[in-house]
Amino acid sequence: MIARRAGALVLAVLLAAGCQVAAQERDAYERQRDAMVRLIEAYGVRDSATLAAMRAVPRHEFVPRESVGRAYGDYPLPIGYGQTISQPYIVAFMTEILNAGPGMKVLEVGTGSGYQAAVLGEIGCEVYTVEIFEALATSARQRLQRLGYGKVTVRHADGHHGWVEEAPFDAVIVTAAAGHIPPALVEQLRPGGRMVIPVGSVYGVQNLILVEKRSQDDVRTRSLLPVRFVPMLEGLR
Repeated sequence: MIARRAGALVLAVLLAAGCQVAAQERDAYERQRDAMVRLIEAYGVRDSATLAAMRAVPRHEFVPRESVGRAYGDYPLPIGYGQTISQPYIVAFMTEILNAGPGMKVLEVGTGSGYQAAVLGEIGCEVYTVEIFEALATSARQRLQRLGYGKVTVRHADGHHGWVEEAPFDAVIVTAAAGHIPPALVEQLRPGGRMVIPVGSVYGVQNLILVEKRSQDDVRTRSLLPVRFVPMLEGLR
């Protein structure tokens, strides 16, 4: 009986210690996210919904284990297959440019680890995201489900073709650099909608382009800023 009680006491102490360590880690990540968001604000992002989402989404869950210590730095990180998770400022900037809000139906091209989709989901968007690498699509789907982002649907597909069955979309966000703006993505954007997409060569100049579809026959584009993204590939991987 004494041994059993002693064992129970040791277990309770270990559990308490484990909970304390977990709480300390959680607090540390929250402080890092707060610092990340303050930097994003300093760079000029002002949309409150975007900033709140960036503060809420645990970016360390979307990077490889070896990169967790750098998860909240303002730079992209490799996630395998020659792909990256985008710089936090660029994620926030693109989200703000979309005017993302609750209930919006958004197409994302280039799921990657799922971070951008999670930010949009945190805002309350209904997100349909496509990823050309099957392994990344599978891991992102599992990660988003585990973290509770039930409004995000992941498909393994070539993003040049969009997601015809779910069109039209209120907004489209592309997280890889295309050589041109894919016509299918413009077609699947509803009138009044916005698309943000990096356009240019992987070895040359890339610019982040805002596409505004004012009507079916009135589509306007505007260059926002120079960027550097991985290329938008064709053909399933």
